[in-house]
Amino acid sequence: MGNILSVGQSGLLAAQLGVTTTGHNIANAATPGYSRQVVIQTSAGGQSSGDGFVGQGTTVASIQRIYDAYTATRVNAAQTSKASLDAYSTQVSHINNLLADSSTGLSPTLSNFFNNVQGLAAAPNGSAQRQTLLSAGESLAARFQSLDSQLSQIGEGVNAQIVSNVGSINAYGQQIAKLNDAIEKATSGAGGAPPNDLLDQRDQIVSELSKLVKVSVDNQPGSGYNVSIGNGQPIVVGTTTFALSIATSQTDASKLVVAYQSGSTLLNLPDSSISGGTLGGLLDFRTNSLDPARNELGRVAIGLAASFNEQSKLGVDQNGNPGKNFFTVAGPLVAPNKLNASTNPALSATIASSTDAASLTASDYSVAYDGTNYTITRLSDNVKAYQGVFPPTVGPVDGITFSVGAGTMVANSSFLVRPTISAAGSIAVNLTDTSEIAAAAPVVLAASGTNGGNGKISAGSVDASFLTAPPTLPLKLKFSNGTFDTVPASLTTPITYVSGANVTLNGVSFSITGAPLEGDTFTINANTTGVATGDNRNAVALGALQTKKLLVGVGTTNTPSTTLAGAFGLMVNNVGNKTREVMANAASEGKLVDSVLAIQQSQSGVNLDEEASNLLRYQQAYQAAGKIMQTASTLFDVLLSLGR
Repeated sequence: MGNILSVGQSGLLAAQLGVTTTGHNIANAATPGYSRQVVIQTSAGGQSSGDGFVGQGTTVASIQRIYDAYTATRVNAAQTSKASLDAYSTQVSHINNLLADSSTGLSPTLSNFFNNVQGLAAAPNGSAQRQTLLSAGESLAARFQSLDSQLSQIGEGVNAQIVSNVGSINAYGQQIAKLNDAIEKATSGAGGAPPNDLLDQRDQIVSELSKLVKVSVDNQPGSGYNVSIGNGQPIVVGTTTFALSIATSQTDASKLVVAYQSGSTLLNLPDSSISGGTLGGLLDFRTNSLDPARNELGRVAIGLAASFNEQSKLGVDQNGNPGKNFFTVAGPLVAPNKLNASTNPALSATIASSTDAASLTASDYSVAYDGTNYTITRLSDNVKAYQGVFPPTVGPVDGITFSVGAGTMVANSSFLVRPTISAAGSIAVNLTDTSEIAAAAPVVLAASGTNGGNGKISAGSVDASFLTAPPTLPLKLKFSNGTFDTVPASLTTPITYVSGANVTLNGVSFSITGAPLEGDTFTINANTTGVATGDNRNAVALGALQTKKLLVGVGTTNTPSTTLAGAFGLMVNNVGNKTREVMANAASEGKLVDSVLAIQQSQSGVNLDEEASNLLRYQQAYQAAGKIMQTASTLFDVLLSLGR
């Protein structure tokens, strides 16, 4: 009789736990990270009797959560990738919208500037045209500055988000460590039974952490989860946490980087070592889109300023003075590593000419000294652009000339050189007086009025050598025996006359056509009256820069292959392509996240219809077990009545 009662009691208790567990599932159906729990029942075994083994009811072995570690790992990995792409996509879209917008982009303002240069060429003495050109130059410089400022603000926003993400990562690490401790204590106190809800909470925090950064989780029995990021830097080991920190880059004060405490040393982690999640996406964006965009914008600014200034100085202004720089622009930024010795000599980097500016890339460079040799590495592709001694000047290397000052460089010193980063934000118009715009050429060429032949000399132009080794003017050329020589004769090899052939002499280029006679002369003189008579030769040369290939393009090395507008257009195109690529990848990764989440929910999620069915089943089991106990009580009463 007692056996019947205990069998019913065991069934009653098992059904009660089933109802409770099912109710717990229903109550947490919408709880993030909750895994469905089930009651695991086993037979209580049988007791030997004369008629065989008689069952003793049921036993609840455990309450188990339905959780698949492999699926959870897939979910975390997909979320890590999706969060990284989302962060990248959001940021690069800002740049794409900024550069492609006709109201904020550079192309319309650059085109307007050169239209006004053409206007000056049409009316070189017009005061209105000169003032309009200055205003257009100031507008162009302001547009460069505005674009650079907005890109810089995006960088500041990235810094702020890095700080926020690192704080969240540290907070999650502390929660995981506390849960490791709580789970260990709960498991020990329950005789090894798993605290399912605490396990779910910990896994949910790991899932949230994976959205911030790629993590590796090692489940150690007896100590809980060990969590690491990057190249294996642990942030949680059992109940101990290792917090990440924020530090300023050792070579770029405008950048915040992630640092890791190793013993008593705070180590800056390379951006490339942190991947995945929002934090990894932000660092990836900064390295591969934001910095190149600012560098490329600066490259266009330097290309414009260098070429326009050089041509401007090859002309003369309304006062008859040599032309001046039209623009001012900052040169390369050199940042010594904070760990360098304070006694080190200075490292400088310069861009000497428009020819050097044409060879510039949009990359930053590292300069490292090992005690014997210097290594210059182009960071965009990690190519060693130079390796050897500095004697003390090297270059140009990709258009940059490197120099080391007097003194002894300490071994293992390093520098970050950013050739174009400061250019767009610093470009400005140098001239304030419209009369200082050099629209005229510095020389005037003419045939002598007493010539007997019909030879004619072109208006002529000058190149950079005219300034570095200027000729003594006036310079007279005399035709004799089919050749030209100076008067007095000074040419080692007289110039053989070919009608229409271009001739360059002391930086002055010209051509002579027609049929000069013996003794005819032609004169190259300083332009003292050309301005007053409307000389526009230098203005025309300035306008021609709009369509001249002034910068290195994609797939070329040190060979100008694109115009200023072409270089900016290529930059806009690259940013646009990257934006579309990242958005497409993010959408694809989003579908993968949905897919693996659906798989996880099909395994671990709560199905309310199924739980309602379970509830009914456990209710029926509870009622049946109660009926068994009621039957046992009735039988017991019958036995008692027999004894009366």
